Amino acid sequence: MRTLIAALLSVAAVAAHAQYPQRPVQLIVPWGAGGGTDATARIIGTLLERDLKQPFNVVNRTGGSGVVGHDAIAKATPDGYTIGMITVEITMMHHVGLTQLKHTDYTPIGLVNADPAAINVRSDSPYKSVKDLLAAIKANPGKMKASGTGQGGIWHLAIAGLLKEQGIDPNALPWVPSNGAAPSTRTCRRSRRSSAPTGRSPRGA
Repeated sequence: MRTLIAALLSVAAVAAHAQYPQRPVQLIVPWGAGGGTDATARIIGTLLERDLKQPFNVVNRTGGSGVVGHDAIAKATPDGYTIGMITVEITMMHHVGLTQLKHTDYTPIGLVNADPAAINVRSDSPYKSVKDLLAAIKANPGKMKASGTGQGGIWHLAIAGLLKEQGIDPNALPWVPSNGAAPSTRTCRRSRRSSAPTGRSPRGA
């Protein structure tokens, strides 16, 4: 009898899971529209919508170097109708005093994206290689700026690590916090003294 009840409960649980979702799902992105995280979220949302037959609405919750969106995800009702894109910055933000949130405040569903770093400059920039750019930063400390994510975020650490490896003080290239790759790239286009470390797909898309 216990086996039968367990079996019936198991069938009921499977049926309940099969009915999810019964209404639209909110997919929170902690970074701005047009960036890599946003693009990935929209691809995933489209695929989930196709397979699960309910809208998956991408909502960009920016601000606070990624804190605003990550906080919204952490505080959402854990009913499956608010999910989010947690980026690697969640392991860094508390170290620089931006938030008390840590990766342990979330339930991971799956790893959906991984990007190598890249450096972008304006197309009319005199710097035609990373070597050229590093030489200019070393010769003119503080005159150029970089952006790509929030303060202490992954691309900030990437460029700081590169500079340190090359024997250049990371403070020689001041960092401008942004709400993601898209706004930092726009800043780079407007300025003649900026570079934007961002994520790139292996194909450079």
